[in-house]
Amino acid sequence: MSDTTDLDDDGVERREYDPDADHAFPDEKVNDVLSVLLDDPEIQTYLRAQNVNAVQRMGYNDHGAKHIEIVRNRALRLYDLLKRGGVEFNGASQQGLEEADEAVIVALAATIHDIGHVVHRDDHSYYSIPLAADLLDRFLPQFYETEAMVRVKAEVLHAILCHHTEEQPLTREAGVIRIADGLDMERGRSRIPYEKGGRGINTISSQAIEQVTLRSGDDSVVCVEIEMNNAAGVYQVDNLLKAKLRDSMLEDNIRIVAVNTKGNGGDTLVERIEL
Repeated sequence: MSDTTDLDDDGVERREYDPDADHAFPDEKVNDVLSVLLDDPEIQTYLRAQNVNAVQRMGYNDHGAKHIEIVRNRALRLYDLLKRGGVEFNGASQQGLEEADEAVIVALAATIHDIGHVVHRDDHSYYSIPLAADLLDRFLPQFYETEAMVRVKAEVLHAILCHHTEEQPLTREAGVIRIADGLDMERGRSRIPYEKGGRGINTISSQAIEQVTLRSGDDSVVCVEIEMNNAAGVYQVDNLLKAKLRDSMLEDNIRIVAVNTKGNGGDTLVERIEL
C-alpha cells in the first residue's frame, strides 16, 4: 500500500488486504486467485475443521478460519512493506516464475499452512504437506499451465513446511509466512481456550497482547509495534516471535518493538523490549 492507503478513513491502520489499494507489487494475479480461493468450499471446510483438534480437543489457541484470515492479511501486508522497501524475493524468481507469482505463493501458503491440524496438532506442518499438495493440484490449474503450476506448488509447500521453526526457510516468501504466523498474537487469538478455563502460558501471554501494528520503519524496512498490558506478553514476543524471526532470511529487514502500556501502573517488570 502507498503512504496514503495505509490508514482507513478513521486514521487506523487497515488490517485487511484491499485488492483495490495501491500496492508495491503487481497484484492482478493474486487478486484473481483470492477471489476464487475465499469461496472454495473444500478449502473453507478445512479451515473450520482444523480447529477441532487444536482447540476443542487439545485446548490450544485458535488455529481456524480467523487465524488464517489474520495470517494471510498480515503476510500480504508484510510482503507489501518489504517490497516497498526494496527487498528482493527469491522463491518465485529462482523457479523462473514472474514477480506477480510471489504474492500468489504468499497468499496460498498463508491460507493452507495449518490444514495438517485435521490430522493432529503435533507435527502438523508435516501433515499439511500432502493435504496441501492435493488441494493445489486441484486449485492451481485454473490459473497456471502445468510447468508453472508445479513450480508454484513447490514454493507454496516449502513455505508451509517452514512456517514452524523446525525447518529453515530458503526463500523470503517462506520467511514472510513464518513471521506472519507469529504475528497473530493479540488477545483474541486465545479467546476460545481462555473462556474454557485454559491458563497455559500461550493463553495467558496472548491475553496480554493488546495490538500489533505493521508500518514502514525509520531504521529498518519494517517496524512491528506490539502493545501489551502486562509482562506476560514477553513470552509471545521473546520466545515465540523471536524464534520465528530468527533464520527467516528477513531478520535484517524487520525491527520488533514491544511496549508495556501499563508499565507505569505497577507492572514495571518489563516496560519495553526490542528485537
